[in-house]
Amino acid sequence: MKRLLLYGGLFFMVACKSGEDKKAEITTEPAPLSQSSNTEQFNTAFGKLMGDYFHLKDNFITESDTIITVYAKNMMQDIDSLPFNGMKADTAIVETAKTSAQSMFAELKGLLGEKELEGKRKSFATLSEQLYDLIRTVQYDKAVIYHQHCPMAFNEAGANWLSSSADIKNPYIPKKMLTCGEVIDSLDFRKKN
Repeated sequence: MKRLLLYGGLFFMVACKSGEDKKAEITTEPAPLSQSSNTEQFNTAFGKLMGDYFHLKDNFITESDTIITVYAKNMMQDIDSLPFNGMKADTAIVETAKTSAQSMFAELKGLLGEKELEGKRKSFATLSEQLYDLIRTVQYDKAVIYHQHCPMAFNEAGANWLSSSADIKNPYIPKKMLTCGEVIDSLDFRKKN
């Protein structure tokens, strides 16, 4: 009987121990990091373009004409150096992205040619829509971009802009209506695991 209890206890310990070993062996593998739709080189260059756009927007809020010029020129350089061959897309999409980028470049030239801040703001409104279209075309997946709208801009004609935050900071009527506006869309191409 003692032997039976001894063997039973030993069997129980081995069985429990082997269960612990199995638990230790069964580990969850870390979830793979999401892969971008585009190359890292493209994402870095596009991220710089977005950063310069956000600085441009912020300087329309502060109405700093000199710095607006700096960031408009930076954006032109960013557009020139976008490595479209780093897009993982078919040829038609790449060509559409190139055409959008060329239109943005031309609009930035127009913005720089404007003498008055109001004219620059109108070019900025056009530029914002062009960039919104470009983001959707290339499916930039490194950040959420908010598409925002002010119905009061340009004598109630309305205008849109892009932001890295859902908070409203109106670049069209910053002195009178800084928080006038709403988020009308958010672009989030990040892959969900």
